[in-house]
Amino acid sequence: MKKFRVRDYEIKSDKLCPGASVRLALLADLHGLEFGRENKRLFSALEQRRPDAVLLAGDMVVRKDPEGLPGIARFIGRLAARFPVYYALGNHECRMLFNPEQSSAYLKYEETLKKRGVHILHNENSDMEIQNSRFRFYGLEIPMEYYAKPRSPRLTVEKVRELVGFPDPDSVCVLLAHNPKYGKAYFSWGADVIVCGHYHGGIIRLNEHHGLSCPQYLFLPPYCCGDFHEKGGHMFVSPGVGEHTIPVRIHNPREVLMITVKN
Repeated sequence: MKKFRVRDYEIKSDKLCPGASVRLALLADLHGLEFGRENKRLFSALEQRRPDAVLLAGDMVVRKDPEGLPGIARFIGRLAARFPVYYALGNHECRMLFNPEQSSAYLKYEETLKKRGVHILHNENSDMEIQNSRFRFYGLEIPMEYYAKPRSPRLTVEKVRELVGFPDPDSVCVLLAHNPKYGKAYFSWGADVIVCGHYHGGIIRLNEHHGLSCPQYLFLPPYCCGDFHEKGGHMFVSPGVGEHTIPVRIHNPREVLMITVKN
């Protein structure tokens, strides 16, 4: 039986109202995997922690498996019936969306999720008030050239601004950005909280923040896994709850991240 663990992090922000304590759950790289029928165990783990919002940082699907989309939609829809859900696409969703042979099935998947209340952010943002504190969730969707293996262009902060605009100085700005390779640009952009996936914990996880490789075939990639803190921002890179491309995990548990933001 496949297992996962829940990992807790805590940060502070003076943008929250006094006494506020906001919990954000992060899921990434499910890749269609099931933990119990209809992902019952995964849902139960989230329900027990009662997050204020669930963040999906991409690659919930497998691009070559459109038949699996309805099952994933049912799981995410069930989450959305219980919690606010914000979803930014990963490379697998993007490849399906822009593939003429798969786009119809993928668009049906998105439409199903939207009807169930899921906020799908195509380089868009959405506001939410949590415990009298204002949050703004941004979903960054970078062009596919930035997923090239192993070399890809440098992502600049100017490009991030072109795609999602500027961060709101009066809100806790949460950036959902699937690919952590461009962490420097995300920090420079000015997010308070950044959530990523994609690297699958480095395949072979070496320590808290380092892994051997990733789906882009990089050796010892930066911002591989765990938490990073720069320029007043906080970045969390999920090792994911599934795997793909290199379907191996060594010293690398699947994780659901719980990020608590306090005043």
